[in-house]
Amino acid sequence: MGPLKGIRVVEVAGIGPGPFCGMMLSDMGAEVLRVDRAVRVRPGERGDRGPSGDLLARGRRSVGVDLKSSRGVEVVLRLAERADVLFEGFRPGVMERLGLGPDVCLERNSRLIYGRMTGWGQEGPMAQAAGHDINYIALAGVLDHVGRKGEPPVPPLNLVGDFGGGGLMLAYGIVCALLERERSGKGQVVDAAMVDGAATLMTMFHGMRLMGMWRDEKGVNLIDGGSHFYDAYECKDGKYISVGAIESQFYAELLEKTGLDPAALGPQMDQSRWSANKGTVAALFRTKTRDEWCKLLEGSDACFAPVLSMTEAPQHPHNRQRETFVEVGGVMQPAPAPRFSRTKAQIQGPPAIPGEHTEAALRDWGFTAAEISALTSESAIA
Repeated sequence: MGPLKGIRVVEVAGIGPGPFCGMMLSDMGAEVLRVDRAVRVRPGERGDRGPSGDLLARGRRSVGVDLKSSRGVEVVLRLAERADVLFEGFRPGVMERLGLGPDVCLERNSRLIYGRMTGWGQEGPMAQAAGHDINYIALAGVLDHVGRKGEPPVPPLNLVGDFGGGGLMLAYGIVCALLERERSGKGQVVDAAMVDGAATLMTMFHGMRLMGMWRDEKGVNLIDGGSHFYDAYECKDGKYISVGAIESQFYAELLEKTGLDPAALGPQMDQSRWSANKGTVAALFRTKTRDEWCKLLEGSDACFAPVLSMTEAPQHPHNRQRETFVEVGGVMQPAPAPRFSRTKAQIQGPPAIPGEHTEAALRDWGFTAAEISALTSESAIA
């Protein structure tokens, strides 16, 4: 029922941001067929492995294809002929060497949207270098601004490069290209580089720096932990809470509810007082447990929330009422986002074992039983 229902996608399986893009498209209703490496197994070998933890692979079927085989490559080209989208996450040139580059695929299907996911981009002096999220966000000017004053930068998990600047940007680019195709009738290539996406996510901060509202030094600014009213604080029980009372009316409510003395703290935006004020606020929050602060501040305009773990978050009343987390295949996991009033997004199923649906999926995509049998005997698929 999702908004992308009827869109057919071929995902050439990779790691991290590529599967995240596939998950996003599947959650929105697209039929995503994942092309995994062909691994031959004996009947019954898989057995009952229990719920899969590979949640990024949820909601789509998997076919096992040997991409080093010319017959396996032809299988993917046949799929591309019937697809709206094909995307991959290899280093530049790999798909071309396999015989599955964008020129070949678009020749087979001129309406195809061909998505490419890399760290550094398709060209440039670092295009062929290995890297990971931490490297991409470092080069993009993100990492230097995450962390405490006077301390080394802190990697923000791999949320900014891999998932925000990479997988989500690729999914966004693919949907934009699909919309443009409605006007032109033509497919095109979407080049999503994590370094580009991470840089784009920093646009607001570049603007603030130009206006004199942000300093290059980390941990001294409005929302990087430099201010006493936008930070996480330890409580009496060793747990943490967060406050983000930037606006004056919210700041006033925070002070009123906690009993902090406005006169002692001085003007809210006087940066010369922020460091000392942080010590005052930290000492206050250590006087009560996290639950006690929740009873006092949660739901108010003090811009407050408890800092929850992945185990705790699904149990919070707000998340439970909104069903921010759902159980699929015996596994609690984040629900699809965003939400739609008519075309409800939903997880289409638990993660597949690589190659689990090879025969059934190929039949649905136009392969005959004889073709599937021949491809199996030649080890082009498994």
